[in-house]
This record gives sequence, structure tokens and C-alpha cells, in this order.
Amino acid sequence: MENIPESSSRGTKRRRDEDSDAGNTSSLEDDLTFTDTLVALRIMRAQFPHVHKSSVEPFILKSQLYSIVKDRTQVDRELESLRRDKVLRVFKLNTGQDDHAIMFLDDYLNQIDHVVKRMEEKKIGECEAFGWFKTHVLDSKLEPGINHQELCSLLSLGGKVKDSHISLLINAGILTRQLIDPNMYWFAIPNIGSLLKGLVQGRKEIISLLSRHRHKEMMLASLEKKRLRMSPLDIRFLLRDLIGSGHLKTDQTPTGLIIRVSKD
Repeated sequence: MENIPESSSRGTKRRRDEDSDAGNTSSLEDDLTFTDTLVALRIMRAQFPHVHKSSVEPFILKSQLYSIVKDRTQVDRELESLRRDKVLRVFKLNTGQDDHAIMFLDDYLNQIDHVVKRMEEKKIGECEAFGWFKTHVLDSKLEPGINHQELCSLLSLGGKVKDSHISLLINAGILTRQLIDPNMYWFAIPNIGSLLKGLVQGRKEIISLLSRHRHKEMMLASLEKKRLRMSPLDIRFLLRDLIGSGHLKTDQTPTGLIIRVSKD
């Protein structure tokens, strides 16, 4: 994996130790609580599920971050600082009103490079738009969205912008039009569609699985052993999301952690 940019966020001294253990955690129960946002992000990046035939760089859902850093105000504050420092980017997802993905900037740039390489192999023209986008748009616009006029203005710093350049960025999955205002775009993660489908299906499958049990609950140790049929994402990835979003609750017992469906 690529190195992740350092940050002035608290917990710097712990990062080397955290990284060395990142891929060795045997259970979700062992790392449900952290006090440092960047450390938590690095741990979850290292544990991002390896999905067959997926070309998406590791990303973290904001809900997952909320599940292990209990102070949400701290999470939001530190995410904002890391975003301003150009360590990471935050993306609005179309899977739910409050769904956001977090990707380290270096990973996102690598993701775009993969797209450009594929476009060039297919002899698709006007690929200079990707260079303009990386150099002038991403470096200047740190928010999750951008309007059409500002997009064209920033792209024009690289060359003469045509409608076909914008279409190329949309078709490549780097931009998506906002439904409520077609003059606005969301920045997007290319090739993420199948994983988002797996996210939605995996959420439903876990809720359904728990709902079939008495009191709609299971021991985490047992739940983690289940293999999902409807999602390529691993169950730990999905459990963190569901806990952080409030759809699942956790209770510590003498015999281990219990996961239960939240009451409506």
C-alpha cells in the first residue's frame, strides 16, 4: 500500500505501533474505540476489504469513523482540519442522505491515474482534462461539490475547456451531477458503483440476519463468522457502518460483545 501523508493531528507518536498491528486484528471487538481520528482512519484503511475484481482504492465511511471515535464533534473537527490540509477528501455518496466516504488524497489521485490509463488504452481523446482536473480543480476546491461555472473556470487554467471535457470527467466517474441542481456536481470516486451496491445489500442482509434471532441480537464473535451472500464487502466493514449510523447497538457482557438491532 502507498504511504499515507502525515498530519499534525494528535496521536503521532502512536502511529507506527498502530500501523504495525493494523492488519492483524482478529476481531472487531478489539478495535471499537479510538480517541484519534487520523489513527482510526489509518487502521481502517489498512483493513479495507480486498474485493475480487475491484479497482477501488481504500475508503472509509464517516459512519465507520463514528463507530470507533465516540466524540463525533471531535471527528468532524479533525476531518475538517485534515481536509483543509489536503490529507484526505470527503465524498457524498448516493446510498443515503448522510452517507459520506473518506479517501486519502494520494489514494484518490492514484484512482484517477488508473482511470486515465484505461482511457488512454482505449484511445479516448481529450485526456488532458484529467491533468487539468488534478492540478487546478482538486488543488483549489476542497469541498465535496462544485458548480459548473467554477469548474470550467478552474479547468481553463490548464487549457481551452469544451463541453466534451466535462462529459469525459462525468463518464469517467470523477464527477456526478447533483439531482436537485444539474448546475452542481459532486466529486466522486471512480468505479465505486459495485461496492456501493454491495454496501446497501450488505446492510440489509445483516439487519435481516439479526432480525431472525431472538431479541434481534447475536454475539459479535458468532456474527463475525457469518459469510454474506449479497455483498462482496466483509462483515466487519459493514458492522462498523451500521453501528456508527445507529442502526445497530452494542452491549458488553461477561461473555463478550452483543450486537443488536436498534429499536425504531
